Amino acid sequence: MPLKVNAFFQINHLAGWTPHLNSSPRNQTHQTRHSMDDVVGSAAAITATGKKRPRLLRHTKSKPKEEEEEEEEEEEEAPKEVDIEDLGFCRDETLEIREFLLEWYDRNQRDLPWRRISSGDDEDGSERRAYAVWVSEVMLQQTRVQTVIDYFNRWMHKWPTICHLARASIEEVNEMWAGLGYYRRARYLLEGAKKIVEEGGVFPKTVSALLKVPGIGDYTAGAIASITFKEVVPVVDGNVVRVVARLKAISANPKESVTIKNFWKLAGQLVDPSRPGDFNQSLMELGATICTLLNPNCSVCPVSNHCRALSLARQNSSAQVTDYPTKVVKSKKRHEFSAVSVVEILEGQDTIEEFQPDGRFLLVKRPDEGLLAGLWEFPSVLLGVEADLATRRYAIDQFLKKSFNLDLKRSCTVVLREDIGEHVHVFSHIRLKMYVELLVLRLKGQRRVLHGKPDSKTMAWKSIDSKALSSMGLTSGVRKNAVKLVAFHPIIACSVVQESSIPIVPAKETVDATTAEAVAPAKPKAPIKLLPS
Repeated sequence: MPLKVNAFFQINHLAGWTPHLNSSPRNQTHQTRHSMDDVVGSAAAITATGKKRPRLLRHTKSKPKEEEEEEEEEEEEAPKEVDIEDLGFCRDETLEIREFLLEWYDRNQRDLPWRRISSGDDEDGSERRAYAVWVSEVMLQQTRVQTVIDYFNRWMHKWPTICHLARASIEEVNEMWAGLGYYRRARYLLEGAKKIVEEGGVFPKTVSALLKVPGIGDYTAGAIASITFKEVVPVVDGNVVRVVARLKAISANPKESVTIKNFWKLAGQLVDPSRPGDFNQSLMELGATICTLLNPNCSVCPVSNHCRALSLARQNSSAQVTDYPTKVVKSKKRHEFSAVSVVEILEGQDTIEEFQPDGRFLLVKRPDEGLLAGLWEFPSVLLGVEADLATRRYAIDQFLKKSFNLDLKRSCTVVLREDIGEHVHVFSHIRLKMYVELLVLRLKGQRRVLHGKPDSKTMAWKSIDSKALSSMGLTSGVRKNAVKLVAFHPIIACSVVQESSIPIVPAKETVDATTAEAVAPAKPKAPIKLLPS
């Protein structure tokens, strides 16, 4: 008899469900599913002992009343959390999720420009599709889809193939990327393109080969390999983590390396072998449009019947689908302060009644490594703490004297020096508060000093006219600062933002888009007169 009971248990348990002999079929609609490894391990342990039986397959031997009551109470307890390493999708569940998701994706996928580029039947078609997928996936990291569309179209128009991109300069790439943020992504795209072209120009087709390209990690490699070359591999981004965490009600910290590894394993179980790229896109599409972070639309979700988080929410009013994945407390951003000086060098007369179009502006190139690597910005000085106007001006004066040999008391005349206002720019780990000033100078007997090449070996800089500003790879912070110059210097403001998505608004209505804090800069003085040095 024990052998028969064990055999019955193993067969049914391996099929993905646990028989409840004292329950009606109606009560078996929501069953806890287990991974095959977990099930096989449990069944083997039971067979080995020959004595231990499932709790619900009861002996006919009577028990004391107290023990029966305790057992009933145990059965009514909420299900215990299962270790993420023991979770998995059973065969029937996997097949249904694949079918329902792909059917939903075929009907509801968004019309995006990188999806319109077909692989075709030839090698060139696959190369074009792989390149487009690569560019789009890199742009989409940490950036909204609607923002990426225009950038992607401009990028592909200028560099339609990987060979075209490989011939570009870092300045051109930064110019095209300006405003997207996380500029290291653009540099890696260029470096990766150069490496592929140098090695023969054949686009890598497998994850293992793609991972050798600079800047391509597990996610990007999986996306390119599955979408373009049909390799059966998963992709895991924030959307996939959210969907899988809710399907299995996973409460483990999604930022821990062990948890991330298991999300990749679970996603790998689901990938459809016949349509791996479409399935991966469907999983990400579901997370982006239906299974969203704060407002999931479970009523139209194609896989809601397999969602453990939704099942728990229906059983317990205190539980919510949005409880998964677990919210991780973000580390506090470091506060930094800087003084920024928009320095314009004038030529010609000693007085001006309006801004001259032939002025030249100082730009400094940031180091090739670190934050905003290789981008151009107006001269700035990091301040240790929040500082008053006099302290900020002294720091700028010392920087200009040391870096450009510009002594505001001896080598040049100050035409205008105006405090423009403040601007807060938020990075992933830094909250930078910038104090912006406009400084208009005229050199004394050294009018050509800034037209040559920079002498500094540690800092690259150049002086350019206002027209050239529009073609520079400037940081979004510089472009936002330019908005504040509208009332003070319309020539430079229009030059900097004309290629940007940042709208020009009147100074009295200027708003910091990052912090939504109104900025009220002082009114400019007009006409502008020569100030004593």
